[in-house]
Amino acid sequence: MGSPKKQRKKFSKPAHPWQKERILAEKELLKEYGLNRKYEIWKMNSILKNFITQAKNLVTTKNMQVEKERNQLLTKLSSLGLTSKDAKIEDVLSLTLKDILERRLQTLVYRKNMVSSIKQARQFIVHEHISLGSKTITAPSYLVLLEEESSIQFAQNSVFLNASHPGRIAVDERKKRKKTKEKNESQDKVKAKDESEKKPKKEKETRSEGSMKERSKEEKVPTAHYLKKQKEELTEAKED
Repeated sequence: MGSPKKQRKKFSKPAHPWQKERILAEKELLKEYGLNRKYEIWKMNSILKNFITQAKNLVTTKNMQVEKERNQLLTKLSSLGLTSKDAKIEDVLSLTLKDILERRLQTLVYRKNMVSSIKQARQFIVHEHISLGSKTITAPSYLVLLEEESSIQFAQNSVFLNASHPGRIAVDERKKRKKTKEKNESQDKVKAKDESEKKPKKEKETRSEGSMKERSKEEKVPTAHYLKKQKEELTEAKED
């Protein structure tokens, strides 16, 4: 049985430490769900594997005890919001790691627009600002039941109960600001591009006009009056 003081590992590490596809997938999950370390992914993955192995064992055999265990597993998964109430044991095999991660308290706090980012959701939970009814939860990895989902709120002693607190700015507003900022930046870029394209055209036009004037000056044929005047000036210069 072991000593109660010594905590056992709640997850199993990957069989091979260097797998490029798995490492890249884990990096994306860390960013998407605001996880601190990879052991959180492995922990959720171990929970998923336990559910799948239980389902596989219950699919093959048929007796009274198996039926009882099957119903218990399905009720547990439906209470966690991982499967529907009418789900069969075969549906458990189609569960993915993301389905488990979506049921974490940190993810649900972010999905409810109570915070501005997934990382801030983690910070609020750890600092005892989030509660499920009257029960304060400090574990971001807590798997929330469907019954408890509606009771996710700010703790009674939290400063964020005040709606005018700067940390309570809705995510939608921040997203709108971000979108308008990006829109303005893109418009400025388009304007700058158009101006940069127009400038060389103008320069080409002015150059072509100047070259045409120079050519016209060079190609200008002298008139008879002009030649006569030149002759007279030459004779006068000789006489002097």
